[in-house]
Amino acid sequence: MKAVVIGLGSMGYGMACSLQRAGVETVGVDISPEREAAFRAKGGAPTPRAEAIANADAVIVVVVNAAQSDAVLFGESGAVAQMKPGAVVINCPTVSPAHARQAQARVTARGLHYLDAPISGGSAKAAQGKLTVMASGRPEAFAAARPFLDAMAETVFELGDEAGPGSAMKVINQLLAGVHIAAAAEAITFGISQGVDPARTVEVISKCAGTSWMFENRGPHIAAGDYTPHSAVDIFVKDLGIVSDISRAARFSAPLAAAALQQFLAASGAGHGGEDDAAVAKVYARNAGLRLPGEA
Repeated sequence: MKAVVIGLGSMGYGMACSLQRAGVETVGVDISPEREAAFRAKGGAPTPRAEAIANADAVIVVVVNAAQSDAVLFGESGAVAQMKPGAVVINCPTVSPAHARQAQARVTARGLHYLDAPISGGSAKAAQGKLTVMASGRPEAFAAARPFLDAMAETVFELGDEAGPGSAMKVINQLLAGVHIAAAAEAITFGISQGVDPARTVEVISKCAGTSWMFENRGPHIAAGDYTPHSAVDIFVKDLGIVSDISRAARFSAPLAAAALQQFLAASGAGHGGEDDAAVAKVYARNAGLRLPGEA
């Protein structure tokens, strides 16, 4: 089996390594030549990208948003025009259900399969081949994608026989994830205002009913003052923006998501867009005149 992974960021790089480790001949493609070289050094195939795409059984797209997905699939030198009939596109970015349906129509018109396959689990699980995939697509798309999903994921939810439901479920997940990160940042900085050390807050609340996966995962970033990006603030500007767009179109009030979006927008506007999403805590700290760990 042969695969091409387009996008070697924190998730895509780990996914490519998991595929390669499972015995799939894998080529990694990225706008950064350094990322491509790093993956080749890990055992990635050295095949030139055009040749690799033409021979691939699966092209796995792990870019940031719908615009980037469209560019790598349908733009100049896009993958879809080069892929062999019967190959599958496994599209992993967080996009709207409407965009997923449109992409499926464009891909299948070329005699290819399309799986709407957003992912969750973070960079660590991507590297371990233990992601969760929220997938939807036609049965033949699932069949074509199965060997690659098995290499990359611990859990694959089959959510429908057409594209769209997978992306809808991912948007639900991102609503919760964004709200939980903002809530964790709010709680930890509120604790600082009451004289409670952030590390102590993380230690105690992680064993209490108020905890969440995001609190336990991102809280230590705040306590350590380490905002090395595993998932950036601007990712949640995008994802909660998608939630906002969909909820507005559905005439659905989502006030908690809206409040979280404003905090991420404020963090991005203050210059923290490329930092770890836990940097939303800096908005709360700034507004309250507090000093976070690691700040001079």
